This record gives sequence, C-alpha cells and structure tokens, in this order.
Amino acid sequence: MPAPLSITLSGISWSTPDGHPVLEGIDLAFDVERTGLIGRNGVGKTTLFKLITGEIILQGGALAVRGTLGVLRQSVQVRSDETIADLFGVRAALDLLDRAERGEASADELAEADWTLEARLESILERTGLSIGPDTPLTTLSGGQRTRAALAALIFAEPDFLLLDEPTNNLDREGRRAVVELLAAWRAGAIVISHDRELLDTMDAIVELTALGATRYGGNWSHYRERKSAELAAAQRGLADAEKRNEAVARSAQRTAERKARRDGAGQRKRARGDLAPIYLDKLKAQSEGTTGANARLAERRHAEAAQALDEARKQIEVLTPFSVSLASTNLPAGKTVLRLDRVTAGYDPARPIIDDFSLEIRGPERVAITGPNGSGKTTLLRGIAGQLPPLSGSAEVSVPFAMLDQRISLLDPRISIRDNYRRINPDEDENACRAALARFMFRADAAMQRVESLSGGQLLRAGLACVLGTGKPPQLLILDEPTNHLDIESIETVEAGLRAYDGALLVVSHDEAFLEAVGIERRVEL
Repeated sequence: MPAPLSITLSGISWSTPDGHPVLEGIDLAFDVERTGLIGRNGVGKTTLFKLITGEIILQGGALAVRGTLGVLRQSVQVRSDETIADLFGVRAALDLLDRAERGEASADELAEADWTLEARLESILERTGLSIGPDTPLTTLSGGQRTRAALAALIFAEPDFLLLDEPTNNLDREGRRAVVELLAAWRAGAIVISHDRELLDTMDAIVELTALGATRYGGNWSHYRERKSAELAAAQRGLADAEKRNEAVARSAQRTAERKARRDGAGQRKRARGDLAPIYLDKLKAQSEGTTGANARLAERRHAEAAQALDEARKQIEVLTPFSVSLASTNLPAGKTVLRLDRVTAGYDPARPIIDDFSLEIRGPERVAITGPNGSGKTTLLRGIAGQLPPLSGSAEVSVPFAMLDQRISLLDPRISIRDNYRRINPDEDENACRAALARFMFRADAAMQRVESLSGGQLLRAGLACVLGTGKPPQLLILDEPTNHLDIESIETVEAGLRAYDGALLVVSHDEAFLEAVGIERRVEL
C-alpha cells in the first residue's frame, strides 16, 4: 500500500549566507488539504517554499515530500516564443490532434491521441476567466493574465500538492475571483502564501510563521482570527495576573524586611539594657541571620519567577496586540465639495486616451473606491487628480488640501530618514511633534532614523501614512493607489487601523475586498 501523500518538516533550520537565522527548529506536516501560510514579510515563508521544492539546500533538520508538486511563483517568467500550449505542456499532443484531423497520423499515434484535450484545455482556461486559445503567445498577456494562465496549467496537470506564492497579487477583481473559485474547488493538497483574506477563507487550515516558530490553526481565516482574538484576551489576562503576582511578591518582600528590622531593633535594645544573657542573645542572633538568609533566598527566587512570568506575558502581548492609532481631526465639513471631475479625458496619447469623458464628485468625508479591470485606467485617473498628468480635455479640481500615496510611496525621499522626511513634508512642526507623530505609527526612537530606502513594503506605507496623517493638520483628502499590494496581513491591518482613525475624504484604488470593507468604503465607481 503506497504511503499517504504528505509534506513533513522536522526541526527545519536555515540561515542566510551571513549567518542571519531565517527558520529555526520548524516542525510542520501538510497532508491533502488546503493550507494558508501567513506571517510577516521576512519571516521565512518563501524560504520554506524553496526548501520544499529543493531550490535551496536544507541546512538542518529533515524534509520528506511524498507526492508531486506544482509551483506558482509571484512572478511568472516567459520566453518570447512561448504559448499557452507550451505553458500547459501539451504542444506535442495538440500537434498530434491536428495531424489526425488532416489524416496524417499513423494508427499507433491515433491510439495515443487524447480526443478530450482541447475541450479540457478550453474549460480550465474559461474557469480562470481567460477566453484565449492554445496558440496565444504568453508575451501578449498582462501580468495578471499570465498568473491566471499559469495557475490553470498547474491545476490542469493535477499535481498532488499546489505551492502558490501570492497568487492574487496584481490581479484585478475578476482575476482574484477566478483564483478564489479555483482554490475553493481544489480537492488535493495546497500550500498558499497569501495576504488575500478572501482567498484564505477558502483554506482548510492556517499556518502562521513568526519569529517564535510555526503554529497551525484548523479552519479558515475567519476561524483563525477568532482563535487569535481569544489568544489575545488570554494573553492580556495572563499579563494582568503576572503584574499582580509581581506586585504581591514585592509587597511580601517589603513586609518581611520590615518585620526583620523591627525584630533586630528590639534585640539591640534588649542587649543594650542587659535584660538577657549574652550567650542567649548570640543564639537568637544566629537564628535570625539563618532565617534572614533563607527568607532572602526565597524572596529572590519568587521575585525571579514573577519577573520571568511578567516578561513572558509582555512578550505575548507585543506579538498579539493589534495596532491602533489616534489622529488629529481634518475638520472637513460634511457638505463641502472635495473633488470634482467634469468630463475628463486623460491618457498619454491624445489619439488613444485611457480615460474618456469621465465625471465624478466627492463631498465631505466620503470614502470612494475606484474599481475596474487591469488596464482600465485607474492609476491614470489618480495621476490626473493629483495633477501629475493634466487631462487631455475636461477639468479636474481638488478644492481641499490633499495627499497621494502611490504604489511606490514616491512622496518620500528614499535617501533620507523617516524623521527627515516628516520634517521636510511638515516644515511647521517641531521635533517633539515629529517624534510623537512617528511614534503613533510605531516608529519610535532609532526606528524613526531608518533610511526610507531600507524599509519593507509595509514599513514604507506606514511611514508615508505617518508623514501625511500624523501631523496636527492632516489633509482633508487622501488618495491611495493599491495600498495593500505586497504587504503582509499584519501590515495591511496596521494600514486599515490608521485609515479608520482618519476622518477626511478617502479615494482609493484597490482590488482587495476585505480592505475596502475594513476602511468603510461607501461608494464604488467602476471604470
């Protein structure tokens, strides 16, 4: 009887060439179920994938893979002459069918022909929302279409395990929905690195990688969040108990010291009066010193135990406590016109505009999402609103102070620190206001002095938000272009918390439905 399909990791360790540990002592087992792999950027998720696929060499522990693997990476690389048929590995089989239809195939070849191939190929492509034929060159597809085609090819091959690294990154709403539906129907094994909470809700289990190791949670993303909330509540209770215990140990030690001082004082007074024989007083002194030593050792042990328990409780709270922030009000009146676009036509070539005759008005602290498929002109529209791309015709008027954070957060100068960027963007604020604003977005002390070019994607967006929202006078309109791309879930939730605290108008381009819901989008405009 064959061994059951599984991927087992025992005591896995891996470090970078300069000795920085990425994975340490990881124990995990994956069987035939769909598992979402989550964790902060840099915690080792992609490294774990590369160990499983053999792309990098295991440095410690043991790894056993029983079953075939189908791997989808974040970036789908293609050759200039590669077609859909090549991606699916069916070029020879399709050529055989062509020869058979022309009457040029031998009897042996006809016996090997797969007459259902074309229908199955068309079906899987349609399930990913692609109406293309097998001869379509991959170079003619957008990045999102290539990702969908690559996933379709993997599923078509029917491996025992799918390994998918951020499969919905850079996909439009249609592409995301197609991937979610494909994974929801997948009944073999799958390990999926993702920050897409809609996709993670189709999983059978969630594995969270942290600096402390790997933890498995049965159930989907929603169930994981419930468990994490319960863990946070338990950790907070544990912290409160540890603080009480620490205080009780300190009070007990103080009372013991006070009682000893009183006894010592009484003994000294008796010795001075001569009430007791010196030999008896010496005996009492020796007993007292012995008791004092024992009490000191007991108090020291109790204090160490209480301090350790308090330290562990605090570490749990630091790991589990979600980010929250309070911001100054924008004082934006409810009925004030924030933005007015009147029959805007925009693009880079007047002969082929990307946006045509588009109108939009935003009033008060309204929250609006611009949606639409890849290539429909969402980023072009935002650039026009921000004044970076003048309209070819029509008018675009922003009537309140605003800030725009594009996908690269180009508002920030990468060559200087977060602190220096804040002072540059907000020249009227002093050092104390700067430091307080950055601290609200978790850039405290030396963290505020990091050069922007050294920041991760999540840190970069958080720094951008700190510089524009942390000020005493936040802009009354904030424009965001795909803010959650390439961020881990913790970073996304940090951004969501900051935007929930913001009381100005919000205009955002995003395909992330969970994000749009979390920040309170009130209206959607489809391009």
